[in-house]
Amino acid sequence: MMDVESGVYQNPVKKESWKTVFTLAYQSLGVVYGDLSTSPLYVYQSTFAEDIERSETNEEIFGVLSFIFWTLTLVPLLKYVFIVLKADDNGEGGTFALYSLLCRHARVSSLPNGQLADEELSTYKDITVPSPTSFGSRLKSTLERHKVLQKCLLVLALVGACMVIGDGVLTPAISVFSAVSGIELTMSKEHHKYVEIPAACIILIGLFALQHYGTHRVGFLFAPVVITWLLCISSIGLYNIFHWNPLVYQALSPHYMYKFLKKTQKEGWMSLGGILLCMTGSEAMFADLGHFSQLSIKIAFTSMVYPSLILAYMGQAAYLSRHRVIENDYQVGFYVSVPEKLRWPVLAIAILAAVVGSQAIITGTFSIIKQCSALGCFPRVKIVHTSSKIHGQIYIPEINWVLMLLCLAVTIGFRDTKRMGNASGLAVITVMLVTTCLMSLVIVLCWHQSVLLAICFVCFFGTIEALYLSASLIKFLEGAWVPIALACIFMIVMYVWHYGTLRRYEFDIQNKVSVDWILSLGPSLGIVRVRGIGLIHTELVSGIPVIFSHFVTNLPAFHQVLVFVCVKSVPIPHVQQEERFLIGHIGPKEYRLYRCIVRYGYRDAHKDDQEFEKDLLCSIAEFIRTGKLGSNGLYEDLEKGDEKMTVVGTPSTNAKGIQICEDDVDNADIAGTSELREIQSPPVIQPRKRVRFVVPDSPQIDTGTQEELRELMEAREARGGLHIGERICESKAWLQPTEEVSYKYWV
Repeated sequence: MMDVESGVYQNPVKKESWKTVFTLAYQSLGVVYGDLSTSPLYVYQSTFAEDIERSETNEEIFGVLSFIFWTLTLVPLLKYVFIVLKADDNGEGGTFALYSLLCRHARVSSLPNGQLADEELSTYKDITVPSPTSFGSRLKSTLERHKVLQKCLLVLALVGACMVIGDGVLTPAISVFSAVSGIELTMSKEHHKYVEIPAACIILIGLFALQHYGTHRVGFLFAPVVITWLLCISSIGLYNIFHWNPLVYQALSPHYMYKFLKKTQKEGWMSLGGILLCMTGSEAMFADLGHFSQLSIKIAFTSMVYPSLILAYMGQAAYLSRHRVIENDYQVGFYVSVPEKLRWPVLAIAILAAVVGSQAIITGTFSIIKQCSALGCFPRVKIVHTSSKIHGQIYIPEINWVLMLLCLAVTIGFRDTKRMGNASGLAVITVMLVTTCLMSLVIVLCWHQSVLLAICFVCFFGTIEALYLSASLIKFLEGAWVPIALACIFMIVMYVWHYGTLRRYEFDIQNKVSVDWILSLGPSLGIVRVRGIGLIHTELVSGIPVIFSHFVTNLPAFHQVLVFVCVKSVPIPHVQQEERFLIGHIGPKEYRLYRCIVRYGYRDAHKDDQEFEKDLLCSIAEFIRTGKLGSNGLYEDLEKGDEKMTVVGTPSTNAKGIQICEDDVDNADIAGTSELREIQSPPVIQPRKRVRFVVPDSPQIDTGTQEELRELMEAREARGGLHIGERICESKAWLQPTEEVSYKYWV
């Protein structure tokens, strides 16, 4: 997890005690398995919606149960728990985690501003280069040479992301609607339709309206709700097994799958679109890996979720095998197998569980959009961190209301579980198929395993998922068109935005100003240098943006200190604080021109304006003090471009470096036991709170460095006047538009 306030990423995979593991396993039940645990509400009803005639031998019921059992065993248990969870990206999971791994190992990226210095990041992971004669090496070189293959890889990752967003629309609709549908057993068919839709819509509106409060306020209730639900459905399942048909365990034999398809033929194949809903939410085990750990997720699934779901499905099958008379449209629904005296309490628990499951997929949708935006594949949107302690709890207002409107449209438009199930099933199975394809590449490129193993993996699991996908696609006109339409819309938006981002960066590269032009202007840049710091945002990691030449030729004055700031994302989930900044001079020192590259991972939380300002100035001051020495005291020549860049840590990770101190702060509290000296600016005319650098006494600082530090501090205290960064981007928060912060300041 990450403490957003301190910004320190703690990888939960390492050095866990058993107490921590079981605590995370308990918490994961509420966050990860809410969607998967509510699937018994609608699986049988969606499966038998094709009017499959049940015979006296119950071969249809047992065949469906056999399919459900082996589907849960092979895909969520075998594929995800024992294989896919191992393909984490520094503890993070999901479609973009796999894509990020492949980009780093094959040295391809969707980001245009990549640098060799990024590969020096500690969380980039050591990449073992495969043998030159291996298939993995040939595949790697092929990907690096052909831009078309790189675009295909990006499109594949975007398809998975778009289907996750579509699932964020469909899962709340089908979960809440199926939970509310239990009231149909207590009233006539003519009346319950007037209650189901309004009740489901009210719950959905309330669910989305409360998103801005964050889940941390009620998150402690999630795990107890899901645990209560799992105990409830497993207990009811056990009761139905022993009371109605103890021999239902025989249906676990795969022979019943063959008998089912042989007898039902086309109808049975089409019903697979309903059976696949039993693994809805399985992808969350991998996508939410960053919040927990592999071991905790495995323990929670194998000890609690998997056996509870199997008992629940077996109990429903046992009940249905003894109740073959068709009286109503809901004869195979979940609630019909619940004892009559328990239906109202079970209904209440089911609604709560559906809300928890919906909350998880909504939060997951926000996360995937944030990742897409960080990698330059989605328009910049406002992102609100709803918790200062728990990493990953975010809220995107625009996306939230779009999801709510789409979710209400699906609920009101379809009005039945059958078409909602068709739509949700296609989204779920498409994401799983994308994961299978990306995993096959990870096995070869990242794990350096035999290509035969990758082929076996993709053929085995890909065949299973392709079978379910075909059953879903055949229902295109019966609801399956919805996720395809949503995916196409979001896909077009993402690809167009990514294409525009690349073209804009190429334009900036082609029109950037050379450093020689800056040097020809002299230390004063040919104009008057006034007190203050000017921060100029640029997407370029090297060179001078063309907009700067326009300012130099049109403005009569410029700040005494100019900093070109580039805030960029790198294809790793987290960047350590001690590696956050790359600082360098542009031209000679007397020009007072600096470049600062700020690097964030695609899962990192961005600091607010005051924290960023403090870190930026302290990093520049530390760079000035140490010259060409990095934070570890060694010379770091990371760039071969216009200037040499040095890695400088933030004040929180550089205790022996320069820090900012104000008048009301005791120097001793900051300095600790180190011997410190002050470098402060001359007094200003107007009384202000005095701000100064606190500098370690060792190593000795020469006169030129002291003067440069003093000038930086003087510029820091100067206020008023024209601020370049503010003028350039006065209509947007230039620093990181994907975060809820206002960077319209400059010191």
